[in-house]
Amino acid sequence: MVLSLVSLCAREVVRDHSSSPCWLRCALQVLDLCGLQGDEGGMGDPMGGWSLTVALCTMVVQARTRAQRAQRERKRLSVLQREKDVKRERGEKTDTDELRGHDTEELDLCGTVEEDEVILGVRRRMEVERKRETLVAGPGGSRRDAEEKDENADVSVHVRADLFVNARSLERVRGAVGALGPLRLQCRYLRVEEVSVTSIKTLLGLLPRQGLLGVDVRYSSLGVAGLAELLPLLSTFPALSSLRLHYCNLDFRRDHVGQEEALRDLCQGLTQLQELRRLSLTALRLPGQLRVLLSSLPQPLEVLELPYLSLSPGDLAYLSCSHHASTLQQLDLSENRLDENTVTSVCRLLSQAASGLQHLSLTGCGLTDALLGLLLPSLGGCRALKSLALALNPLSVAGLVDLVRMAVRMPSLRQLLYPNPLEDYQPGLPDLPSSAQLLDWPLDAVTDINVTSSQLNRVLIESGRSDLFLTCDLLNYDKDLVD
Repeated sequence: MVLSLVSLCAREVVRDHSSSPCWLRCALQVLDLCGLQGDEGGMGDPMGGWSLTVALCTMVVQARTRAQRAQRERKRLSVLQREKDVKRERGEKTDTDELRGHDTEELDLCGTVEEDEVILGVRRRMEVERKRETLVAGPGGSRRDAEEKDENADVSVHVRADLFVNARSLERVRGAVGALGPLRLQCRYLRVEEVSVTSIKTLLGLLPRQGLLGVDVRYSSLGVAGLAELLPLLSTFPALSSLRLHYCNLDFRRDHVGQEEALRDLCQGLTQLQELRRLSLTALRLPGQLRVLLSSLPQPLEVLELPYLSLSPGDLAYLSCSHHASTLQQLDLSENRLDENTVTSVCRLLSQAASGLQHLSLTGCGLTDALLGLLLPSLGGCRALKSLALALNPLSVAGLVDLVRMAVRMPSLRQLLYPNPLEDYQPGLPDLPSSAQLLDWPLDAVTDINVTSSQLNRVLIESGRSDLFLTCDLLNYDKDLVD
């Protein structure tokens, strides 16, 4: 349905732009497709987003091509009409001169007409240049802003969308975002995968400054130096509030040559992200360097996702006392193994964030019954918490019952993702299994997993909490459903 809508809009915009652009400006000014997926993909399907991006970019380029063709045709007709008018004037003047006997005045008339046309062309170019200089020199605006205003002057429809770019679609997207025509492509969230630093910089340089809210870079070998190159460009987008970096080969260890200088450049770049409120870092080599990153940010974060970072005790201790702790609404510490030394810092962090924290994930953190017991009082104090994910932790049935008894006393909690208890697995599982072992180890076919579910749901019924959803289905869990 979405691609059909895009195709229909493309045909209507291109057709009417060539005949009556004023009608378009009155009837349709913005086509907002943010959040939509392609026909073959459901919500959250990345290939759905990719196909929609390709379709949108094709539409924008086709609109520009057809508009240019229509403009050339109008110019051709205008030239033909001007030639006819000149010939007609020449013919009329020639007849008059023959009657009056003034043969030489025909040349003077032609020269006058040509001079008038030249003067008119010069005046028109001067007016355009004067307008451009006025925009550039305008108060509070940069040259780039002035250029965008000038470019938008002839735009009929602004198309807003979330763009998904990889190596296959890079050239098409680059051609579309840089296209000047009846359609102007504006990006709300940009996601790039397996794209080089140079290509990302080129793409960012073509995007309109206004309206970009987030950038998501995945599976790209940025390196610390590459990220430091991107940050000054990101700071030119005034509304940028979200930055996500997943598997980007960022190694923050200081023992590499030139690493100290790269880290300084990186910190300097982070200080320029004035509106950043969401930071997501996945699978970075960040031993003991969390302070270097987070202390550089000028504003406290609301969303912080740090899965697979192997956070050190010092990292967690810093986070629990940082200026970000009290403003966090969403926190993901998944796959950072906790122990008796680090769980204390997590308790302190939860106490600092208790009034505003809405979503928490501690999946795969090695929480045993004993560690969970230390954590429960702080968890119970998070009165605003809506979702809690604790999958892939080595808990027993008794530990899960204690967890649910605490959960039913949390008034805002709507979703609880709990792990399969150790009793449900086949024999042979290690005493302290990792999250990978819990994920791969087969469940015991003899054990009825519904027994655990029934036991936990009984606690819900006894408490009267019909609004709290319990699940151990990690693959289909979605915390955003509670919003």
